[in-house]
Amino acid sequence: MGSGHRLGRRFGWLWGAYGTSALGTWLAFGAFPLIAIQVLHAGPAEVAALSSVGAAVGAAAAVPLGPWVEFRRKRPVLIAMDLVRCAALLTVPAAYALGVLTFPQLLLVSAVVAAADITFRAASGAYVKTLLPAEDLLVANARFESTAWTTTIIGPPLGGAAIGLLGPVVTVGADAVSHLLSALGIRAMGGHEPLPERREDGRMRAGDLLDGWRGILSDHVLRPLFFNTALFNGLVMATQPLLAVLMLGRLGFAPWQYGLAFAAPSIGGLLGAQLARPLVTRFGHHRVLVAAGAMRALWPVGLAFVGPGTGGLLLVTGVELGFILCCGVFNPVYATCRLRLTAPGRVARTLSAWAVTAKASTALLTATWGLLGALLGPRTAIALAGVLLLATPLLLPRRAADRSAGGVLVEE
Repeated sequence: MGSGHRLGRRFGWLWGAYGTSALGTWLAFGAFPLIAIQVLHAGPAEVAALSSVGAAVGAAAAVPLGPWVEFRRKRPVLIAMDLVRCAALLTVPAAYALGVLTFPQLLLVSAVVAAADITFRAASGAYVKTLLPAEDLLVANARFESTAWTTTIIGPPLGGAAIGLLGPVVTVGADAVSHLLSALGIRAMGGHEPLPERREDGRMRAGDLLDGWRGILSDHVLRPLFFNTALFNGLVMATQPLLAVLMLGRLGFAPWQYGLAFAAPSIGGLLGAQLARPLVTRFGHHRVLVAAGAMRALWPVGLAFVGPGTGGLLLVTGVELGFILCCGVFNPVYATCRLRLTAPGRVARTLSAWAVTAKASTALLTATWGLLGALLGPRTAIALAGVLLLATPLLLPRRAADRSAGGVLVEE
């Protein structure tokens, strides 16, 4: 989308760095649970803990990092977080090669990476807002969205092939290298970044930890959008393990069929990202935000009706295609709206608070739906989540934003 719209050399380096690290992340998709099962012979409880506890601990550790990032230059923070992720991930293949890999190490690495991920995203959002004028933010976010879906399509199949040929830890090493290359790319951007204003005493106060949430909850557009995305994303992610149990267990789908049903529809994300800017140009940010946000909630309930065989595979693929297409439109518009409505001196804290809440709500809802799946069965639990998702459009902003923090109109 908007391939002819030039955003400058520095953004090009940042975009390339993002794509490199995103590809590494998707190459290593599912690597930690696989290593826990195949190498460490972990049981279901340990694998679940690896997915939920690691993310929750990482989110808690990231809480004080948002205020810390706010008053520092963002580019050095981005480089540092890439190097932290690289170093943490490299310990896994190193320990595996030495025969000393343990489950607590995997748990610790997952927590460190989760905290670094949140900090990196908070710093990158703040950096993009200072790097580009407000009218270019949607173009930039759509390019990030297109890149995310592209790496989603190609990363897991390549990672699976690499694991089959070279063993279970190879993709973790590739992910580590991708973060190193990302750090080098961000370093190559060059340019001057002004030092953010600091308080006179220069010290972080306890109240700073809550500033991100206070800013979100005080804004009439960000507040409902915050609750909408936290609940929506949490419910969607909570059903993924149940759907895997249903399709790979009771319905007898092969692993390659399960992977294909979710990888192929990602092309919808590319199309949606391409459509985001033309739709906003024609209808305005608020209408596209609400329409795409409502339409993405219509699809997941269909997953409760999946059956065996070709028909079931086509149903899942079709539902995922429609769902991802709507998300591809919604995500860059929502990210742009969030950046525009956040004051320049509060971006890192806001994005950090947003990401911490998202990870915490996803962990909580995943645990809850795991229990519901055990009590009611996976199909019933998936249907319940789908019904609740149908109500999430009620949390979308009802009024259009009429300004950004920098005074730029969001709605014409």
